Amino acid sequence: MVKSVTTYLMFNGNCEEAFLFYKSVFGGEFQYVGKYKDAPAEEGAEPLSEEDSNRIMHISLPIGDTILMGSDSHPKYGDVGFGDNFSISIGTETTEEADKIFSGLLAGGRVDMPLEKTFWSSYFGMLKDKFGVNWMISLEEPQPGN
Repeated sequence: MVKSVTTYLMFNGNCEEAFLFYKSVFGGEFQYVGKYKDAPAEEGAEPLSEEDSNRIMHISLPIGDTILMGSDSHPKYGDVGFGDNFSISIGTETTEEADKIFSGLLAGGRVDMPLEKTFWSSYFGMLKDKFGVNWMISLEEPQPGN
């Protein structure tokens, strides 16, 4: 059973500015703010400039019963263009459900990041479907105390 559907916005260096604006409109507090400098260094990758390392890697702002998420594009992938500046993020309760949804959406599309363990999630992947829509699929693990 799908646990959540979230809009994920992509920016070209002004994500923090945009989310501060959204926070001023909707109120609330950020659940998470992480910058590229907070991520483990990629083996063999060139170090990021100070400006690029301060780009937002991930940010989330609760709005009503949903969460608006976003990030800046990573410099090694270049800027995002119109239509590529958002993803639909699906949270699942099991890896089997994540696999099923991922493979279903992948028909005629392309994998941008295979489903795998990451430093931020036990199971996460990204794809673009045959219609050009970006999807993020992740396992939503229960939080302590829930």
